[in-house]
Amino acid sequence: MDLRLTLLLICLYSQGVTNAEVAENDSIPLVPLIPLMPSHPREKVENESAVPPGTTHTPESPLINGNSSEEKQVCMSVQAREAIAAAIQKLGVQLLQNLETTPEQPNVIISPLSISLALSQLALGAVNETEKLLMHHLFVNTLSCYHESLHSILGKLRNSDLQIATRIFLRQGFEPKQDFVHESQRLYDSVPAVLESLQQINDWVENATKGKMTGFLSSLPPNLLLMLINAVHFKGEWKARFDPRFSSRGVFYLDDKHMVDVEVMEDAKHPLSLITDNELEAQVARFPFQKSKSLLVVMPQSGQVNVSSLSAKMNISDLYHRLPKERAVQVKVPKFKLEYAQDLQEVFTKLGLGGMFSSPNLTGIADGPLLVSSVMHKSCMEINEEGAEAAAATTVVISRASNPVFHLSQPFLFALMDDMTQVPIFMGVINNPNPGAPILQRGEFGSKDKVVFPIDKNHVGSFGGPPK
Repeated sequence: MDLRLTLLLICLYSQGVTNAEVAENDSIPLVPLIPLMPSHPREKVENESAVPPGTTHTPESPLINGNSSEEKQVCMSVQAREAIAAAIQKLGVQLLQNLETTPEQPNVIISPLSISLALSQLALGAVNETEKLLMHHLFVNTLSCYHESLHSILGKLRNSDLQIATRIFLRQGFEPKQDFVHESQRLYDSVPAVLESLQQINDWVENATKGKMTGFLSSLPPNLLLMLINAVHFKGEWKARFDPRFSSRGVFYLDDKHMVDVEVMEDAKHPLSLITDNELEAQVARFPFQKSKSLLVVMPQSGQVNVSSLSAKMNISDLYHRLPKERAVQVKVPKFKLEYAQDLQEVFTKLGLGGMFSSPNLTGIADGPLLVSSVMHKSCMEINEEGAEAAAATTVVISRASNPVFHLSQPFLFALMDDMTQVPIFMGVINNPNPGAPILQRGEFGSKDKVVFPIDKNHVGSFGGPPK
């Protein structure tokens, strides 16, 4: 499975007079690009001066340090990490409930981690009511030393499978306050760079996403002063891979009458945690990955349910605790490769964060009026057979009937979770895993419109057939 990336971009632009001057021809002098990921340890990065010339030092900036040993102990406690994980889950659920789908974009794929990270970095420079507003919508307004605790979580999340890159791009002549730049770098590894050109942004995105996203921006916003940008890239290996020899064509039911042709991965003995949740009226399954990651899938038992509405009743941590041990399950999962792009300004305004775009107090970043001009989010997701146990998965008996069956054949909600911290790295709703394919009436697909696996009588109607 390759959850390739999520990207979040926050642009600040000037409102009235600032201390930045724009050349008559709007040209930006060329300066060296700071490397994407430092090759030296974090401690060295914190001690180096990567602040662009002209930044100003402001001791009064409202930043949380957590420097005392007692404060650090609180910031790195299990309780603090659990509180932040729960907050990121809440933000993800809230966004899933409010992001609308369209026929052109029937699926939603977001990274609550990425969005929380960007808003948190913005909160470093927010003051008074604006800071309170951001912390409230991050669901952490009662948590002390929030930034230090999130910094601790980021350190635990980063590994060879999950990479998190952040960057501050500054327009030539714009002078942010040194405390904001320093704390952004110390807490979020957000190294500043003077903005050279549109191509510089797109090159950074391409590097951060391992070449999976090119041409992210087609133009730069007018009056741009500062750009906060982050990319989260995850490429995970199944704990037990799917053998590509058993992949075949199948169907995915959009509702009780319509379906699309998809390529389906099959495994007769896949390790899976599986329950039926009566309150959600859904099947819940956890697909394990290597290195303490899992894909949590929630599929309604009825095809008439709005999948996004399930998120309002879903407590991810509670589901995790209730899931039984893994057992061998006959599994059919659609392969897909999807993209999602959205300007989050409308949904943030709907949720009560409209003040960011009209009259925020961001004097922790720079004196003078600043506005958030846009919050761009783009992600893509690919599920395929890749896994670390390829050599062991050489004999699979598809006809085996003694194991229970889980057929992911209708709209579902998912969360890619870090098992240790319970942080949702990605969340989404998949209504159509093959949106480019023609929509078929039930029965048009012929013999493939049937379940290959024998169905256990306790699972009929829940896993193998079309929605009720």
